[in-house]
Formats: sequence, structure tokens, C-alpha cells
Amino acid sequence: MTSLSVEMLAADAAEPITSAGNAQLGIAVLAGIAVIVLLITKFKLHAFLALTIGSLALGAFAGAPLADTIKSFSTGLGNTVAGVGVLIALGAILGKLLADSGGADQIVDTILAKASRRSMPWAMVLIASVIGLPLFFEVGIVLLIPVVLMVAKRGNYSLMRIGIPALAGLSVMHGLIPPHPGPLVAIDAVGANLGVTLALGLVVAIPTVIIAGPVFSRYAARWVDIQAPEHMIPTRPSEDLEKRPGFGVTVATVMLPVVLMLVKALVDIVVDDPENAVQKVTDVIGSPLIALLAAVIVALFTLGRAAGFTKERLSSTVEKSLAPIAGVLLIVGAGGGFKQTLIDIGVGQMILEFSENWSIPALLLAWLIAVAIRLATGSATVATISAAGLVAPLAEGMSTGETALLVLSIGAGSLFFSHVNDAGFWLVKEYFGMNVGQTVKTWSVMETIISVVALVFVLLLSLLV
Repeated sequence: MTSLSVEMLAADAAEPITSAGNAQLGIAVLAGIAVIVLLITKFKLHAFLALTIGSLALGAFAGAPLADTIKSFSTGLGNTVAGVGVLIALGAILGKLLADSGGADQIVDTILAKASRRSMPWAMVLIASVIGLPLFFEVGIVLLIPVVLMVAKRGNYSLMRIGIPALAGLSVMHGLIPPHPGPLVAIDAVGANLGVTLALGLVVAIPTVIIAGPVFSRYAARWVDIQAPEHMIPTRPSEDLEKRPGFGVTVATVMLPVVLMLVKALVDIVVDDPENAVQKVTDVIGSPLIALLAAVIVALFTLGRAAGFTKERLSSTVEKSLAPIAGVLLIVGAGGGFKQTLIDIGVGQMILEFSENWSIPALLLAWLIAVAIRLATGSATVATISAAGLVAPLAEGMSTGETALLVLSIGAGSLFFSHVNDAGFWLVKEYFGMNVGQTVKTWSVMETIISVVALVFVLLLSLLV
């Protein structure tokens, strides 16, 4: 367990900064979340400001001194950014190198060249899942949409038959698999093991993406039978490049951090001896920071240099990758501050008592809380961060496998029924040229299938872990 996780558990066990009863705390939580929802949906305030104001409102409604609330929020923000900020930055650099070097296009073109008409939806799932590992969801959509539209147009496919599998692959990676910001923050909040969470996440992700992608796309194509809109087919990122990296080396670069983290998890389980030399080495190279840093350094050569980038172009690419994540880092940090405020006013104990009295399994409770916040705010990341803060105390006493499943249940809940308050909803609607009703019948239903199916597999795994 990292020192950060130990500090967070210590914070969880600290005395509440207010003596409010459960009824007042319950009202304070609902009021705090309501403030956040109202500011985001009604007043269109940035999520960072909404979470900051909501945290202060939460403390005020709970009767906590303002100075203590500010301290809790600041501590949570600092710990969260310290824990996951560098990882988000490294993931953004890797994703930008993959996109700008033409590596993503190389993966796409190679797989599509070998895919038959019948296997095309499965090929789209594979492409989206591999490319989606290091990319933020919105970046993945922008990168993949041109491919989806071109494949649908050239092969005369229904757009949903090709588009839904690609969107499912991206969405599942976004909600369940680190190093995406949501899962990383949840892992940090509940003190879960990243390697084990990644391994179990892949076990849950594979059947989930098959059901929500190629299988569901058959029905989505019947409900909304549309063709690719001509005016939405943009140029691809690598069209101005003279050369681009090979397929094998690109896939190996993208998979490198995943493999390193899985090796660490495997050695931890098999060897289980902190003094063992092999385990000491894998604990270092398989830590998220080193694994992602190694992948970025390798990518500078296997992707950047292979595409003919000069040192100046590489430096520019790295610089451009960091600017767009400033907002993400602030939202994640503010979410960590909100989470710490929840813990410090004593909400954790209230949740523990609630779950005991109502006999609600922790995994189901975590999913339900994430679903509620997702429906209210429209943000999967905000839902993950807030739910992780609320259920973090439930992780005490859990085994390594159980805490990993708790993270996955939160991630699954955070994807439930994307609708009009979600930026992703409008992104998909506009790119695919659909109306609101068509988007609900396809994209929103797909997100709900992912959420429910992932929860089912998490619960099934809980019987074995």
C-alpha cells in the first residue's frame, strides 16, 4: 500500500469535524450534491468551481467550521493531484504521441485491412479498446470518428453497426481500466491495488464490451438505420506525414504500461514476499508512475522518431498534450477535495451504518451511488470521484480483490444512461448526425448496458474473489 493510501486511511479514521447526527449529515450530503448538480446543469458553471462551492456548502450544511472545511477540501485536493496528477499527464502525452505520429491510424488501417465484412464490428471493438487504453474518452472519439465514418461509407454499413462497437470499446476503457482519471482516483480513494484492479477490470471489460458493442449494435442498427453524414468526415491526423510507425511496435508501446502493471500484480500474488529480489524489481517497474513513464520514453522513439519527428516537433507534441488536461486535473483535484470533506464531516461512518442496517452489499451500494451522481451531473469522472469518497470507509477490512471490485462497481455505475447533461451525448449526436431521440435509443442505451452488464460480472467475480 502506498504512503498516500495510508495517509488517506488515517484521514478516514480521524474524528469528524462536526458533531452533527446522521439525519443532518444525510441532508448535508444531499444539499451539497444538489448545489453541485444545480451549478453544473442550470448555471453551466465549470465542474471545478461547482465542486469547490459544493464542498463549502456541504461543510456549512453539516455545521462544520468554515476553516476546517477549507482545510479538508485543500488537503483532499492536494492528496488527489499528488496521487494521480502525474499519471494523468503521462497518459495524455502517450495518447498525443499515438495520435500525432500516425500510430493510431496504423493500428486502424492494419486491422481493417484484415477484417472481413462480417467481422468488421469486432474489428472496431478491438481498435477502440487498444487505442482507448491511453486516451481520454473525448480524445478517443475525435480520433476514431473519422475512421468509423469512412468504414461505414466505404463498406456501405449502417452507421450504428460500426459506430456502437467503437463507442463501447472507448467507454468501457474510460470507466473501468486505469490509467483513465476516474478509475485512478477511485483506486487512490479506497486504497485498492492498481495491478489487481487492472487485471480484474480486463476480466470484466472483455465480456461487457462484447455484449454492449457487436451484440447490441445489431439491434441499434435496426432501431436507427442511418448512413454516415458526408459533411462530418474530417481529415485524419496522419495524412500529412511521410511515414508512420509500424503496427507491431505501436501496439507494443501502447500495451507496455499495462503489461508492466499486470506483471507486478502477478508477481505480488505468486511470490508474496516483499524481501524477494524479483518482487522488489517488479514493484518498481510495475508501479503506475514508472510503467507510464517508461511507455512515454519508449514512445518518443518508437512513435515520434519513427514518424520522422524532429526534437523540436517532439517537444511541441508533449507541450500540446498537457494544455488540454488542465481542466481535467482541476476537476479531479476538486473532486478529491469534495471527497475528503465528505470523509471529514463523518459521512463515512453514516454510510457504514446505513449499509449495515439496510443489508445492502457494498458493491451494489457503490454502484447505486455512482449511478445517482452520474444521472444528476452527467459526468462519469465526477460520479466516480464523489462515489469513491462516499464509500471509501467500506473498503476497510476488505481483501485486495474486494477493494478492486469496489472500484470497478463505482466505475460501472459512473457510465449509467448518458443523457442531455453529458458532453459525450452531444459529441456523439453531432458527429453521427442523429437527433436527440435517436441518440438516446443508441448511445444512451449502450451506456446503460455497459453499466448493468459490468455490475453483473463484478458481482459474479465477488463470489470467487
